[in-house]
Amino acid sequence: MSEESGSRQGSPLKGEMGNTTISNTVVSQIAGIAAQEVEEVQMAGGTSAAVGGLLQSVAGGSTSGGNLSRGVSVEVGEEEAAVDLTMTVEYGQSIPRVTESARRNVINRVESLSGLRVTEVNITVNDVQIPEEQRA
Repeated sequence: MSEESGSRQGSPLKGEMGNTTISNTVVSQIAGIAAQEVEEVQMAGGTSAAVGGLLQSVAGGSTSGGNLSRGVSVEVGEEEAAVDLTMTVEYGQSIPRVTESARRNVINRVESLSGLRVTEVNITVNDVQIPEEQRA
């Protein structure tokens, strides 16, 4: 290893014994789970997401694979990742506060779990969810 590469911050994914590659699917799942950890967020938003969630719960489906990354698009490079999220926010919540909370959580989780540096998290809010108590 040269003096130059030893003096700068190296990627935890590249080492003397080999490199680690993280797939888009893995980063999408991490980002989707992290975004949903924010209480006022539902990923992918809209009626189709609500119907899909209802059908899955009725059918007894698990939350694996596609559901974890619903509403998530990523671009993953060797050392960096960019994330795009589409979500629904609960009515009455501050959209800037909720999206910033989701953005921070996604960045923290992706960086700590994958070792990739997140360059950006773009968020599209495409719906507002009315809480069940207000529907009745």
